[in-house]
Amino acid sequence: MKFLDEYRDHDAVQQMAQAIRRIATRPWTLMEVCGGQTYTIVKTGLQALLPEGITLVHGPGCPVCVTPLEMIDRAVAIARKPQVTLCSFGDMLRVPGSTQSLLDAKACGADVRIVYSPLDALQLARLNPAREVVFFAVGFETTAPANAMAVWQANREKIPNFSMLVSHVLVPPAMEAILSSPDCRIQAFLAAGHVCMVMGFEEYTAINQKYRVPIVITGFEPLDLLEGVLMTVTQLESARAEVENQYVRAVRRSGNRPAQERIAEVFEVTPRAWRGIGEIPASGLRLRNTYRHFDAEFRFPVEVGQINESKECIAGLVLQGQRKPYECPAFGTRCTPERPLGAPMVSSEGACAAYYHFGRRKENDDLTVVSTATSGD
Repeated sequence: MKFLDEYRDHDAVQQMAQAIRRIATRPWTLMEVCGGQTYTIVKTGLQALLPEGITLVHGPGCPVCVTPLEMIDRAVAIARKPQVTLCSFGDMLRVPGSTQSLLDAKACGADVRIVYSPLDALQLARLNPAREVVFFAVGFETTAPANAMAVWQANREKIPNFSMLVSHVLVPPAMEAILSSPDCRIQAFLAAGHVCMVMGFEEYTAINQKYRVPIVITGFEPLDLLEGVLMTVTQLESARAEVENQYVRAVRRSGNRPAQERIAEVFEVTPRAWRGIGEIPASGLRLRNTYRHFDAEFRFPVEVGQINESKECIAGLVLQGQRKPYECPAFGTRCTPERPLGAPMVSSEGACAAYYHFGRRKENDDLTVVSTATSGD
């Protein structure tokens, strides 16, 4: 495919890997922020192409994975209400709550539907005025513009039976929370290109200057990621710490200003709990008071019982980059994509699911697919 296959070219990837090996003289630990980056790294075995001392750590970059258990339980409770049609992206349906997932609630008779856009949920509200249609709004800054537009449009059309259960999270505060941890071993970040397409990367400068860590925005193809690693290691080897943009074909420094303006009009920043990590200040979005009548938490107050995380699941340590998925005693046995104990085993962009699907049961398994790592599948 034009403009895509060239970033999967086998020879170009090998040359980039050789360039990294030439420049790296000591160990470095990098974290890729986004689950889409993790998916490519694990699927293609990119870690095996890097020098032994370069370690890629998988960060909390899957919004499905970090949606707090309390919010899943709230969505299930709202979905059980007889007058409610709850809409969600498909991967959210299987995320386990304390006692049920949304898929379990659907099996018990709740009207839970998969949609591909919040505007699909808005259309359902238009067509079914006797139903309360709730959209479960989960995601990073990437999905915020469409969600903001759906609320803005509902307000403009005065659609009374549409609301949104908002669980948006923001990337920069999570990066800062990781860096401020006393256990942090991250020396640089590969930042998420799709988030920066919306928000730009000016806000990373403060993090870069405060913690003196290189931050390189990358795309999601093998060559994107390896070039990002090369740019990052080049900075580290020369004792520099800057914000750089590898994903120049899609990302501008200022981002998408109209999208940012719509987000700012509809949402405001709020503290947000991250599953497996805890509450991070100013790391989420909620609806502004002027749009509160579209807030499902306000419209459908529900009692959420005791929060019961699996005692066996180490998802929190995986999301913080402190453990690999295969270090969990339940990985691949008592925890699988069909019967997940934790959210990272649900989404295809979750680290546990990626390791499971592509056969990474131990670190050396990364060597098994090197021959096909960049063949362009």
